[in-house]
Amino acid sequence: MKKKFLSAILCAAMGVTMLAGCGSSGGNGGDSSQSASAKSDDSGEIYMFISQPEYADAIGELIDEYKKVAPNVTINYETTQNDYPTLLKAKLNSGETPDIFSSTSGKEIDTYKEYSYDLTGQPLTETMLDSVAATMQSPSDGNGCYGVAIKGNYFGIVYNKDIFEECGITEFPSTVSAMKDACEKISAKGYQPFTTGFNEWWVFKHIWQHFLDAAAKDAGLSTSDLIAKFEKGEAKVSDYPELYNNYFDFIDLAVKYGDEKPLETALDGEESAFGTGKAAMVLGQGAWIEADCLSINPDLNIGFNGYPVTEDASQCQVISGSDQALHVNKDSKVLQQTLDFLNWWYTSDYGKSWFTDVAGVVPPVESTTESKYEIIKQGDELSKTNGTADLAICYSTDSWHQSFGEIMQGYLAGTTDKDATCAQIESQWKAIDGAQ
Repeated sequence: MKKKFLSAILCAAMGVTMLAGCGSSGGNGGDSSQSASAKSDDSGEIYMFISQPEYADAIGELIDEYKKVAPNVTINYETTQNDYPTLLKAKLNSGETPDIFSSTSGKEIDTYKEYSYDLTGQPLTETMLDSVAATMQSPSDGNGCYGVAIKGNYFGIVYNKDIFEECGITEFPSTVSAMKDACEKISAKGYQPFTTGFNEWWVFKHIWQHFLDAAAKDAGLSTSDLIAKFEKGEAKVSDYPELYNNYFDFIDLAVKYGDEKPLETALDGEESAFGTGKAAMVLGQGAWIEADCLSINPDLNIGFNGYPVTEDASQCQVISGSDQALHVNKDSKVLQQTLDFLNWWYTSDYGKSWFTDVAGVVPPVESTTESKYEIIKQGDELSKTNGTADLAICYSTDSWHQSFGEIMQGYLAGTTDKDATCAQIESQWKAIDGAQ
């Protein structure tokens, strides 16, 4: 999720892959004419335009490996982050739909459904985890499979265990008051408690969802039902102390004990501050930062936990799930080649091992390979012992999330106070996602 813009043209070749017909769905994935065996001399150019540039190197390796299987297929790979939703929609509106493009999973599946090939019945669906498959279905009817995931994920606070120990913090601060105390102790020892990355709009959605889950639970609602109330204009942020008080107090705490220029600090700055031992905790990130931080300091003693959202320690939970979908353009001129590539990715031995061995992510496929990354291992353990909170970001669109992040950046810049910020959140939620 770095702000850099990459474009790599990498070659890969078509293997002889038999694609299965559709299973129970009546979607376009069942067209047997589209699932014929690929020929070894097949050729074509696949245009892959996705977000998540933090996986650029790993995807480059994936495409290099596919080159050995399909030497006559070229994959033109392009990635960006901050302005991705706007750029993608411009491409769609101009009729230049990429062969592979990305979106948030869940609600955004319906946003891009008219452009997306139904993958039901493709071999890749046999290895996809059920939890991942559920986020790739159309929320409006619960049918189809309109995407694949680069990864599953864990969301929470990444922290430096050695700094915590030096500061006399023996347990992760799992309540609001405990976190405030921890920040005072860390600061007193000369460390910066937080690095925040508030230059990037998507950081805010990763933090907000933890407090949104707590607000829903304390109100006796599901997270999706609470979000629906906001979309309909039936809820106010001030109705929920977990949001109006605790979330904004946490953001204020992060600014007080965080980066000197929070609105100028992006992912690279977070990784640098954490990897060099300047900052004790990283906000808005997850497993995707571990490899970069270890490249700065291989001896970094990494810890991982949820966000303290209330005074109830049991609500300090990590969040797990697959938050991103890769769509296939249903009208692609290289549809067969694109399907062959994705099926190889999800079903070949290399493709399945790529998630843990190369990308270092939570596999979205059935896998017995144990991750070497601490964030994933600790996330696995925490999910078993404490359970996980809901992946709330999937119930909203990236258009809304981007607007929310920009609203919060205005709050940090001092252009709006808390009440005005909440009013903007409410009105934009209704205007953007409530209108869909």
